[in-house]
Amino acid sequence: MPSSNRPLSPHLQHYRLPLLAWLSMTHRITGVALSAGTLLVMYWLLALAAGPDAYERAQSIMTSSFGQLVLVGFTWALYYHLCNGIRHLIWDIGYNLDIEGAESSGKLVIVTSILLTTFSWIFGHALSGSPV
Repeated sequence: MPSSNRPLSPHLQHYRLPLLAWLSMTHRITGVALSAGTLLVMYWLLALAAGPDAYERAQSIMTSSFGQLVLVGFTWALYYHLCNGIRHLIWDIGYNLDIEGAESSGKLVIVTSILLTTFSWIFGHALSGSPV
């Protein structure tokens, strides 16, 4: 095969992915994370049904620093996936299909999911009476 002096296409690391690509990948990743998080919820429910010792063990895992981090991530993934799903429903109706509208609604999804997660955790801790 003869070699040519044409330049090779740059590697993917040389490209800057647009916001819409990141939002699409994040939507898929949060869908997988929600599936894994559902297994965590099932573990907690099974521990609740198994008795006080199993429930205490599950609660100690959930209330640990790592457990709290996982639960905050699960909450954010839930809200992000929900908000982005609503955004896709709006697209199905035919609105915000241009690049500017899609990018602005994507930024709104990010901000809204962070605000809903923050509000849920602050409000949840206020209701439970435990310190944040």
